[in-house]
Amino acid sequence: MPEDFIIPDAVIAAAADEAATLLKALSNPSRLRLMCALVPGERSVGELEIVLGASQSYVSGQLARLRSEGLVQANRDGRIIRYALADPRVIPILERVYEVFCPEGVSSH
Repeated sequence: MPEDFIIPDAVIAAAADEAATLLKALSNPSRLRLMCALVPGERSVGELEIVLGASQSYVSGQLARLRSEGLVQANRDGRIIRYALADPRVIPILERVYEVFCPEGVSSH
């Protein structure tokens, strides 16, 4: 980065807040697994229940929190609501976490 290029403190503070929100969500194993399950694309609550091995109410509660933080979005498909990652910038972060922490030959999707 050139020495004369200075990023304003307000920009850095906003970016840090945004990154911290994502990292807080990733600090919960269930939310991390939910977000990883959404990397390939949209999934219904039922599909996510199977991935997590958790109840519908638990999965829905975690998805509600991720929605309130702007990390996932809900898309209606007839009577089914399908969830997707709201920000494509999180995909490389989730892929890197998977690369570093998941053993070879094991699929999370």
